[in-house]
Amino acid sequence: MAGKTKIVFMGTPEFAVPALREINRQFGIAACVTAPDKPKGRGRKLQPTAVKTAALDLGIPTLQPESLKSDEFESQIKAIGPDIIVVIAFRILPEAIYSKANIAAFNIHGSLLPKYRGAAPINWAIINGESKTGLTSFILQKKVDTGNMLLMKEINIDDSATAGDLHDSLMPMAAELAIETIDVLIEGNYKALPQSDAEATPAPKLFREQCEIDWTNHAGKLLRFIHGTSPVPGAWTVWDGSVLKIFRVKPAEEINIEPGRYIIENLRMYVGCGSGALELSEIQLQGKKAMQISDFIRGYRGDKSGLLRG
Repeated sequence: MAGKTKIVFMGTPEFAVPALREINRQFGIAACVTAPDKPKGRGRKLQPTAVKTAALDLGIPTLQPESLKSDEFESQIKAIGPDIIVVIAFRILPEAIYSKANIAAFNIHGSLLPKYRGAAPINWAIINGESKTGLTSFILQKKVDTGNMLLMKEINIDDSATAGDLHDSLMPMAAELAIETIDVLIEGNYKALPQSDAEATPAPKLFREQCEIDWTNHAGKLLRFIHGTSPVPGAWTVWDGSVLKIFRVKPAEEINIEPGRYIIENLRMYVGCGSGALELSEIQLQGKKAMQISDFIRGYRGDKSGLLRG
């Protein structure tokens, strides 16, 4: 049965690649759908998505529609006649597309639904201080992230984890969940559970403008905010007229300085908060590469104390 199941895979970033590879290994993939190539870098050369690169490496036919609502794309999916459509980190699919799946079209979302519906569930779980999160596979329907749930996988969130760390931990889990979900759909041995809208929480996309650090906040809240936005879009402040991104911090309970004031000593840098202080671990000064704070301080010749903006 598994060998006869036609699967269409839809995804874009690196997060979706392990699932693409594993689904293709175990079931085969009839076609892959990903975003169009985009210009990147100084030369603005067109670059394929991570999913396209992997799909071509595996010899999977790949579609890159400019519009998911085009008649051409709908005709292409109809011609494939998919039994299952798997969506991981892709765009919002119109009903005319996901309804083409003979068995089901499902998405894997980076939270324990109905919590953290939206584009940035991993980030908001850390920002809000959750002790655990996970992945949910659910049947696609018109309203985004609201479909009936199929399977879940949980993971604990380490106190020092950044959004990047959690992303990397969830990536192989997404592949496992995709396989398990396909298995139950093929067997028909599942119960799709409705989500409770009353328990839903939002996880909207984060933008740079929202990520300036307010040093008057409590150190614990700022630690979660900095880690929850690391590495993208990145929490930032202004130091000596330049933007300073901060990717990792540690609590510095023994330090007592006013909010926004920094001190540098013994290859360490501390910043005061509204309550408590933080020790910076990994930073990126405007125009420079990200680096450990000790490496930065070794080459730093400026003031050993002063005020950051915020």
